[in-house]
Amino acid sequence: MRRLATLLLLALAAGAGLGLALRLAPRGPALPDPPAVAVRIREVARLETLQVTLYKKITFAPEPAESGSFWGDVAGWVRYTLRSPRGKAIVFADAHLSLDVDHLDASRIRIAGRTVELALPPVRASVELRPGDTEIIDSNLDSAETARLLELAKVAFEREVEADAALRERARSSAERAIRGLLAGLGFTDVRFVGMAGS
Repeated sequence: MRRLATLLLLALAAGAGLGLALRLAPRGPALPDPPAVAVRIREVARLETLQVTLYKKITFAPEPAESGSFWGDVAGWVRYTLRSPRGKAIVFADAHLSLDVDHLDASRIRIAGRTVELALPPVRASVELRPGDTEIIDSNLDSAETARLLELAKVAFEREVEADAALRERARSSAERAIRGLLAGLGFTDVRFVGMAGS
């Protein structure tokens, strides 16, 4: 009986000691809440997720513009007949693809323990022409017509990037890798990217 009481007393002491040790043991940092996670992701996602250099051969032959008067139209037609404007160029551009972080907020983030689920906003693309790299092949365009040729090239690049699903997927994958690394550093062990209506 005495032995049983001693064993019981030792077991209680060991249990109390273990409980105290667990309570006093240093804990990892507290996990951030969804708004704090959204802010941190916005900070990292402001970096471009993908940049690519594109080039395109562009041909431009503008039609004569109406002047608004009979004699102005005749003069324009004569100029157009004597010197039909045309231009060919190889135009280079940089396309920047990144997450549209303006749409990233706490409503797109769910946290359960050390698991976080994110609905990423859409990838947006912007295009910057590289006029220094543009190569004029053949042109008799004036400066206004050349500016129009470059504007048409920019619009063509933007449409091409918008329609390129593989390029957008590469940008999204790059963003997911960066965000997964950030969230692992914050203490999350399971990061899941999920779809959301309006993404």
